[in-house]
Amino acid sequence: MEGADVMWISNKLMKLLQMDVPVIQAGMAGGITTPELIAAVSNAGGLGNLGAGYMKAEDMKDSIQKVKQMTKRSFGVNVFIPEYPEIIEEELQRANAWLEPLRKELKIKEVPKPKISTALYAQQIDVLLEQLVPVCSFTFGVPSKEVVHELKKSGIRVIGTATTVEEAVVNEDRGVEAVVVQGSEAGGHRGTFLKSGGQPMIGSMSLVPQAADEVDIPVIAAGGIMDGRGVAAALTLGAEAAQLGTAFVTAEESGAFPEHKEAILQANEQDVEITSAFSGKPARGIRNSFIEKMNIHETDWPAYPIQNSLTKDIRKEAAVQHRAEYMSLWSGQSPRLSTSKAAGDLVAGIAKEVMKLR
Repeated sequence: MEGADVMWISNKLMKLLQMDVPVIQAGMAGGITTPELIAAVSNAGGLGNLGAGYMKAEDMKDSIQKVKQMTKRSFGVNVFIPEYPEIIEEELQRANAWLEPLRKELKIKEVPKPKISTALYAQQIDVLLEQLVPVCSFTFGVPSKEVVHELKKSGIRVIGTATTVEEAVVNEDRGVEAVVVQGSEAGGHRGTFLKSGGQPMIGSMSLVPQAADEVDIPVIAAGGIMDGRGVAAALTLGAEAAQLGTAFVTAEESGAFPEHKEAILQANEQDVEITSAFSGKPARGIRNSFIEKMNIHETDWPAYPIQNSLTKDIRKEAAVQHRAEYMSLWSGQSPRLSTSKAAGDLVAGIAKEVMKLR
């Protein structure tokens, strides 16, 4: 279904991002967002996104060029705002002692030595500017006004992420052109960056209208949205589009491991929970043995991204060995609504459903 077939709605955001359908595929890091997935969503009239959070600059550039070969429509790239916590040897030793039984079971012999790159973010920004990607979004913080200015000057549309109204206001003040408001129902990592009030867990139904009333830039709803009913509800609450993550993890073009896809397809809303054990940052995923064994240390793990690097070998080897019990199976709160179909068909189906409901 081509985007031209569903020109049934338009708003400021859709014109800005050159979309025909108010559906944005989340920029999920870790290999899920293949060029095929991104292009399929964009070709269907939505906005596909490359999850480049952990990607080296050269790999990011290669993926962007592949997407450009597959679609002439708008698409985006998601980048993480870097964090530079202190590496404390005592914390590493304690965390590695807790993780050692899992490494032993998976026959992992080497213990990783965390390194925090201070150059990656700048290199990623250089690639965005060099490749003139249509849209760039940021998670885990807000880029500086200087970075926002450089991107916009090059014609790149800039989107931020917020988990509170206060964070949405900060995004607007920095000059971003739209903001994803991430409700607590969302799968994967929380995008929180202002923690004066602890870890906010505000649901989409509450967060979206409050943010839409407070900021003048377009709001994009995220969190637990899987189908046309969710998108229609988001539009009714004041959002100008909805961002879907988990719904696209199980798409045919997704790069998620088969075990991850199957776990989502078989799960229900009671099977997901928040954990910091995989990365040191709160994230929602399907409960498995790793979470059950490691959540007892929930408040004692090293900070992100240190803990993320400590578990990387475990997650990687578990995938190789098809051991879903030790993989990070990120999922939002609505796995019952997941399907296994082509991404373009998913977008087209959502468009038809929203059209009926509105």
